Amino acid sequence: MLTVIGETLIDEVVSDTASMRAHVGGSPMNVAVGLARLGHPAQFVGRFGDDEYGRMIQQHLRDNSVPFPVGPDAHPTSVATARLDPAGGASYDFQLVWDLPGLADRKDSLLDGTSLLHTGSIATMLAPGAADVLALVTAAHPLVTVTYDPNCRPTIIRDADVAREHAEAFVALADVVKASDEDLAWLYPGRTPEASARAWLETGAAVVVVTRGSKGPWGVCRAGEVSVPAPSTSVVDSVGAGDSFMAALLGALVDLELDGAHRRDELRRMNLGQLTGMLQYAARAAAITVSRAGANPPSRHEMAQP
Repeated sequence: MLTVIGETLIDEVVSDTASMRAHVGGSPMNVAVGLARLGHPAQFVGRFGDDEYGRMIQQHLRDNSVPFPVGPDAHPTSVATARLDPAGGASYDFQLVWDLPGLADRKDSLLDGTSLLHTGSIATMLAPGAADVLALVTAAHPLVTVTYDPNCRPTIIRDADVAREHAEAFVALADVVKASDEDLAWLYPGRTPEASARAWLETGAAVVVVTRGSKGPWGVCRAGEVSVPAPSTSVVDSVGAGDSFMAALLGALVDLELDGAHRRDELRRMNLGQLTGMLQYAARAAAITVSRAGANPPSRHEMAQP
């Protein structure tokens, strides 16, 4: 079992020319769904309310065979509203609740049978829940592989210094880190994303990967550095592409049987051939996702197609 902890929310799209559209979203939730579709049993630990939107989230998770051991609470389900102007530009409003008290105290029950714990995004930066997630990851580190994607949201966490402090706390515990070049440029202005990734590797991570859009992903491990081209595809939209990439990167890691704390030393000895294969697999998943609308990650069957 793989475990993903983080936020899920409802994306509302509002305009003067069309009815409101509501979609289930949230980066960590997308990663859990992406893993399940790739054939890797994954559970999702997050929060949502006992309301209509919360029931939408639960149904989406059930439809994708993703169990959720933490049920609804008394707070409203988080919502991100995008209001489109006549030219198609969007302004955003967020109504977010991120509070999962006592997570570390439930470590044994939540992580029973888990070999890998993934987290990131708003859940690792928004108070008060970010502190609970960090406590759980700290307690889990001796037992599982830890993976992290900061997936920065400057419209929500506006202070880069605060975001950097939170990110570095999780990077210090992580075995595998993925970040976009935009994330790293915001967190560390004045140096290249690759230089920032190398610095994160020095803190103890086994692998740090940087996604660079059409330039393709780049990664570094103790054996060296590698980049692979982005597959050619027709782009419909980029929604969920980074989450599909993250899910496939983790799926490739599990396929290599490098998950689990007992394999931490082996993971740190990853060779460039293994890293190249992981990046190619993850880039293919992202390419499939951008070729169709919305956060719609590929299945293992789709990934096997030529």
